[in-house]
Amino acid sequence: MKIAILSRNKNLYSTRRLVEACEQRGHDAMVVDVLRSYMNIASSKPEVHFKGENLPSVDAVIPRIGASVTFYGTAVLRQFEMMGAFPLCESVAISRSRDKLRSLQLMARKGIGMPNTGFAHNPDDIGDLIKMVGGAPLVIKLLEGTQGIGVVLAETKKAAESVIEAFMGLKANILVQEYIKEAGGADIRCLVIGDKVVAAMKRQAQAGEFRSNLHRGGSATLIKITPTERATAIKAAKVMGLSVAGVDILRSERGPLVMEVNSSPGLEGIENATGKDVAGMIIDYIEKNAKPHKTRTKGKG
Repeated sequence: MKIAILSRNKNLYSTRRLVEACEQRGHDAMVVDVLRSYMNIASSKPEVHFKGENLPSVDAVIPRIGASVTFYGTAVLRQFEMMGAFPLCESVAISRSRDKLRSLQLMARKGIGMPNTGFAHNPDDIGDLIKMVGGAPLVIKLLEGTQGIGVVLAETKKAAESVIEAFMGLKANILVQEYIKEAGGADIRCLVIGDKVVAAMKRQAQAGEFRSNLHRGGSATLIKITPTERATAIKAAKVMGLSVAGVDILRSERGPLVMEVNSSPGLEGIENATGKDVAGMIIDYIEKNAKPHKTRTKGKG
């Protein structure tokens, strides 16, 4: 098969591992920078051009689209979908998961456990917003933030009011979320492929930090998850429509709570922590499922 990997940097660990896994299985892998790709939208025959050349048709596309280029990246992926390529994750599903507010509303509708979360626009509503999520301490998150950037822990009501007022003053969209103290600065990253959790790791924040992201200095270790946690991760990925997802879960006194569903989960931390060939499992999934024009949305959504 010809497989295109949409990635800004061919030297990134995840991209390199996916290329290796393709080549080990006899496939032709091609790394395509989405920001160097361009399209003829109105053409009767959809095309994607890359660095001055018309890209040959491919059998499958693996999107590794960064959060900062979601809009353009999903447009390129949609074009591949219209050309009949099988997308590992569909453009509509990626857009859905990147909209934090929408993704939480979709999961809430399906009864998936989450921290109590509030969203407001007017500074006059801050007091009731804080009360609504259970009071301080609480977590304030920028809707556009990734990798723990734009996430603040407010330990008192006064601090929470000040931070929320500051963000609102900057016209930033924020979520206010209950702080799950019993999680102890740790979360669980479940790697879902298809309808299975193929690997799971515990991410622990470093001392004095509450964000467990590996980019923020957190550590990763192998963990055994419960059947409930496994079912929650699979359901969350399914609600987003993602064939491959990193589902971040907190352990709380009322059961597993989903924080986020990531459509481009990094492979380095989870492969090193678990010793599993996750890249190989992704290519295996494509081999079993890739068929021309096999998208629910046909690139239209």
